[in-house]
Amino acid sequence: MDTVFIEDLRIETVIGIYDWERKIRQVVAIDLEMAFDNTKPAATDRIEDTLDYKAVSKRLIAFVEASHFELVETLAERCAAIVLDEFGVSWLRLKLSKPGAVRGSRAVGVRIERGKA
Repeated sequence: MDTVFIEDLRIETVIGIYDWERKIRQVVAIDLEMAFDNTKPAATDRIEDTLDYKAVSKRLIAFVEASHFELVETLAERCAAIVLDEFGVSWLRLKLSKPGAVRGSRAVGVRIERGKA
């Protein structure tokens, strides 16, 4: 299985359960691995034949910036659904981190896998 990936995509959003978190924008970081057969784009050398990671990134940025969720779990599920539904990906692994959310840690968050590998 081939994988197309995006690492450490940082996006500002409203996320959190506390009142003070609902009033500010915080950074979340997304790591995304997506199953994609790269043999055709490798043979044609055409962007139209690829899983365009720039298009995926732009779509996720637009969605996350406009979102207002309390839980990282909810945001992760919605991001996964967008990629699966809109980009024809059959499997993905998504890690959504909230840097600095817990004192003493670099980040906290969730990692999910959806679809069939």
